[in-house]
Amino acid sequence: MALQISATNPEHPALLLELPWQLPLEQWPEEYLVPLPRGISRHVVRYARAGDEVIAVKELAERPALREYQLLRDLDRLAIPAVDALAVVTGRSDAAGEALEPVLVTRHLGGSQPYRSMFETTLRPATMHRLMDALAVLLVRLHLAGFAWGDCSLSNTLFRRDAGAYAAYLVDAETGELHPRLSDGQRDYDLDLARVNISGELLDLEASGALHPSVDPVEFGTEICARYRSLWQELTRTSVYPAGKYHYIERRIRRLNDLGFDVAEMQIEHASNGDTVTFVPKVVDAGHHQRQLLRLTGLDAEENQARRLLNDLESWMATQDDYAPGDPLGARPEVLAHRWVREVFRPTVRAVPVELRGAMDPAEIYHELLEHRWFLSERAQHDIGLDTAVEDYIVNILPKVRASLQPTTD
Repeated sequence: MALQISATNPEHPALLLELPWQLPLEQWPEEYLVPLPRGISRHVVRYARAGDEVIAVKELAERPALREYQLLRDLDRLAIPAVDALAVVTGRSDAAGEALEPVLVTRHLGGSQPYRSMFETTLRPATMHRLMDALAVLLVRLHLAGFAWGDCSLSNTLFRRDAGAYAAYLVDAETGELHPRLSDGQRDYDLDLARVNISGELLDLEASGALHPSVDPVEFGTEICARYRSLWQELTRTSVYPAGKYHYIERRIRRLNDLGFDVAEMQIEHASNGDTVTFVPKVVDAGHHQRQLLRLTGLDAEENQARRLLNDLESWMATQDDYAPGDPLGARPEVLAHRWVREVFRPTVRAVPVELRGAMDPAEIYHELLEHRWFLSERAQHDIGLDTAVEDYIVNILPKVRASLQPTTD
């Protein structure tokens, strides 16, 4: 059988042709390999260089190779943090014509390491918390997408530093299953497998003397499950708010933001007993809010400003009669965003006298006004509205800000 390289990108087969597919992976010469840390695997795995790419090559039977390749592509389509599937190579044979196992080829995630290797070093408590949070977030994201991993472990997870925290990535989808929706039983079973696998690997490291004495293997696995459950509850619960309590929505969004999630969609359904608010969360990359705000409104702002403005824009859009996500007859988000700029953002900023603004740009002014409205609404226990917040801000806040900026004389 002739060598076959199945890939979605036509450039990938050309990059891979130079590799020694006629040799078992264990026998590949050092000149092709890249020395990177690897976790434990039931298969032979090697890192190699193909052109300018560093790739991971894993030997396994053809059917599971093709299945994992498709699952990784599905996860990419769902925007789940996982390694990129590049190709499946079949029809391999050695110099004597004996068949060799097919291989799955994935792109190495730059700047990443297996979770297992992290625990072979000295860990500070803050680092431990970041690792646990990142792994819990990954499991939640997989389950929200309907993906049951079936083999979460320290070896099957990569971590990468991301703006002071750690982002976790799935690296092995061989045992995974993708469903429209996971039942509570499926989630609990997947979570319990993760707890056993993670604690087991840490016990293995402890027995070899590689684990820092401060790490309790059983407690670590249990803590990840606790963080997962807390995060899942916050992200999936339906909130029912009394009419007029829209600052509660703001409070919920802030909690999600603190957990590292962006509220990508928000649907408000009016009911006889109040307003039911359903959130669909989404983890985003650094700079996401800046790019999205600029694309929707043309406003250029700092990342935190952009996040705050987008939250306000999303809340405002949900109150518009022609806001119908997914309905081709509804107004496009770009149209609603420009209406928000014209009818809400600009009039609000212009309500603050130019001579009182100082050096603050419009995005910062609006951000400050939203913060002030949030503070006053929390104190009043009802949404006071933006106009009232602007009036109070001009009278009670801006004079103090300007006074603090005035040079003092001895």
